[in-house]
Amino acid sequence: MADKISYIARKFIEEDVPFVIARVIATKGSTPRKRDAVLLMNFEEKTWGTVGGGLLEAETERHCREQLKTKEKVKTYEFMLDEKKSGEGALEMGCGGDATIRIEYVDPKNPGSFVENFKGTSRAYIFGGGHVAQALDPVLRHVDFETTIIDDRKEYANATRFPHARECIVCDDFDNCFNNIEPDEDSFLIIVTRGHKGDLQVLRQALRKPHAYLGMIGSRRKNALLFEQLKKEGFTEEELEGVYTPIGLEIKSETPEEIGVSIAAEIIKVRAEHNESAAAEKHAETLGRLHE
Repeated sequence: MADKISYIARKFIEEDVPFVIARVIATKGSTPRKRDAVLLMNFEEKTWGTVGGGLLEAETERHCREQLKTKEKVKTYEFMLDEKKSGEGALEMGCGGDATIRIEYVDPKNPGSFVENFKGTSRAYIFGGGHVAQALDPVLRHVDFETTIIDDRKEYANATRFPHARECIVCDDFDNCFNNIEPDEDSFLIIVTRGHKGDLQVLRQALRKPHAYLGMIGSRRKNALLFEQLKKEGFTEEELEGVYTPIGLEIKSETPEEIGVSIAAEIIKVRAEHNESAAAEKHAETLGRLHE
């Protein structure tokens, strides 16, 4: 599901706003959108996302409006997107395929399994609250990341400096920067502290944590020195090769704002590749179960 839609859905639950989620759960033949395309509609009948446009979208929105009124938990609809066909679910569309759409009413007071099954936004942990972090944070927010800022100075990790961050954490020392966070295999770890010492302290711990992305700011020369130190501590070449450094795509960036854009671009690329890989693994797992 789209990160932006999941973010909106979570906000509605937090704000006690009921809504419905329509999702394409199966397709056959040619259809405008494939499986997992999502449309969200709130009680004001405002929509986010799409299940394909045209008559399919219009009919789905009609069912969504009905379900907002009836509050029926789940309903599934079969659509034939073929102008030559007739009967229930037949739509005069030239696609020629079939689409199955599941619509779920979500009561924010009792969301049930929805919270467990609906993927949240991507999480980015930014270590260091300096100029680069300050430039990067709003860019990540606009591409559907939630950010946590970690610094050992309270004047650099606070809601005034980062008003849109999910959380700002002040650690007593970067050696303890992971004490209050729990990254997982979908987390993005971004090291932009104010100096080599802080970078090394964070990287040493980050290499042992699950993550989808681990990037560190700094020149190749500086980072080579840090890597040599870590090799002496027992880290392998393979582990260190997984670090994105110098951080960001090469766009000849110089200012904090340009560096922030380059980091965000790299992260967007890695996230897309990560999601594609996860989807492929899930598909392979499903095929494996079918052949057992």
